Amino acid sequence: MTEPGDTAAFRLGYVPGVTPGKWVRIWAERRPHVPLELVTATTDEAVELIRTGAVDAAVVRLPIDRTGLHTIPLYTETTVAVVPKEHVVTATEETTVADLADEIVLRPQDDTLAWPGDRPGRSAAFAPATTAEAIELVAAGVGLLVVPQSLARLHHRRDLTYRPLADAPGSGVGLAWPDAENTELMEEFIGIVRGRTVNSSRTPRRDGTPAPGTSAPTKKSAARRPPARRGTHRR
Repeated sequence: MTEPGDTAAFRLGYVPGVTPGKWVRIWAERRPHVPLELVTATTDEAVELIRTGAVDAAVVRLPIDRTGLHTIPLYTETTVAVVPKEHVVTATEETTVADLADEIVLRPQDDTLAWPGDRPGRSAAFAPATTAEAIELVAAGVGLLVVPQSLARLHHRRDLTYRPLADAPGSGVGLAWPDAENTELMEEFIGIVRGRTVNSSRTPRRDGTPAPGTSAPTKKSAARRPPARRGTHRR
């Protein structure tokens, strides 16, 4: 029988480059009667979707405005420079910001990287609308592009490659959800992204049984008298 609430879906927003497939598989194993619906969005869009209740949580690129939100960091991505395959920076395994000083570096309008100081290279005459458009311009020889590694992989082309930018800031990825009392489904998903096993004491258990290593509440057993001591009899 389906339990109350099992017909509801858990809606998860996620930004391009993030691959939630592993979490979706684990969710399906633990909550087979509750579909997990994925919604692709930019970080700004995902934050707005959380605040309006359109999604239950979202995997976003940090930093964000945390007003009214809970957030936990998940991991940090390497920042890379996307270049044509024959570009000079491909001669080494990684490059640096200084190596790009004389290069035109495109900055798309959906750029996700937060730079504490000056950005690498020379600014382009215009800002492409999207990362996908910027990738096309790199392929056309207009300039280079600096992005989190997952976006370089997402927009892979045979005529382009990328190199880690050793001294660039990384791109933090985190989970955000409303700053309110967590639902059981929210606790379940937090446990999944944090790597808790199904037997973890913090993983919600739907059958009411305690997790291994914990004891269920028991009624106080009645006090029993110690058995009477038998004496020895001589004949």
